[in-house]
Amino acid sequence: MATSSQHLLDFEKPIVELEGKLDEMRALNRDDNLDLAAEIEALEERVDNLRTSIYRNLTRWQRVQIARHPQRPYTLDHIEALTEGFVELHGDRIHGDDRAIIGGLATFKGASYGYRDRTAMIIGHQKGRDTKERKFRRFGMPNPEGYRKALRLMKMAAKFNKPVITLLDTPGAYPGLEAEERGQAEAIARNLLEMARLPVPIVVVVVGEGASGGALGIGVGDRVLMLENAWYSVIAPESCSQILWRSWDYKEDAARALKLTAPDLVEVNVVDEIVPEPIGGAHRNPEATFDATGQAIAHALSTLDDLDPSTLKDERIAKLDRMGAFREESSEVHAEG
Repeated sequence: MATSSQHLLDFEKPIVELEGKLDEMRALNRDDNLDLAAEIEALEERVDNLRTSIYRNLTRWQRVQIARHPQRPYTLDHIEALTEGFVELHGDRIHGDDRAIIGGLATFKGASYGYRDRTAMIIGHQKGRDTKERKFRRFGMPNPEGYRKALRLMKMAAKFNKPVITLLDTPGAYPGLEAEERGQAEAIARNLLEMARLPVPIVVVVVGEGASGGALGIGVGDRVLMLENAWYSVIAPESCSQILWRSWDYKEDAARALKLTAPDLVEVNVVDEIVPEPIGGAHRNPEATFDATGQAIAHALSTLDDLDPSTLKDERIAKLDRMGAFREESSEVHAEG
């Protein structure tokens, strides 16, 4: 699959140049009846090796770029691939319906991944593909009613003893004045409290961007999974750069300092498992991404099946307590007499 020049990332240019040469060679082989099979095979191997080398050694900023790729699978794509019979539920019963967060009941196709088919409450951020949909979805940035809708659905799941699966992909909670007027901070804080004590399993998957409280508002779970090229942080690299250096020019330094990638977060117990992506990112092979994500969700649910609500909540709180824990070694200095 050739890299789309329309959405070309800067570090993909060497790959595209080689792919262009490969296309030219294939055309010569086809149109001029030249026997270039050996040369084509060698160049194909060179392209594959270069792609593998680049994508196995990505910087943190490059992973941020992949997580934002406009062709990357969004929440609705995952729902369509991993579930059947999705019924979207609307409204927070207080103010209105927020299209930046979607949710509803569906049958998770667990039998396809060695588990079992199971009804679950699926909740996630949804971005837009084109200008009209991005405006409609507010670029995946929820208002308070989005978080209150999510909480209403989670409580419904608890009432009917159904697990909750949340999919995180947002550049942050909506920063508008009306969001603050309607209690943005309180809505997110309320979700953190209620999710911590929800009596049913919660599996969280960071599928793209996981920025700040906007992501954390539906991000408390018993198992937190993260796609290989997703990112999850208290702040976006550009915003961090603007605060520290008064310029966006240091976003790569900020990304490096924030340690926002999946391996970084596994190291400090924020994330439990990394879901592998195809070489080139999830958008290069969505089907393989869905398969890996389904496998990871199925495994996570299977480990939570036998836990009673009390144990589930106790282990969830213990998990939160372990996040970012460290031990400081003290040493005594003895003066020589």
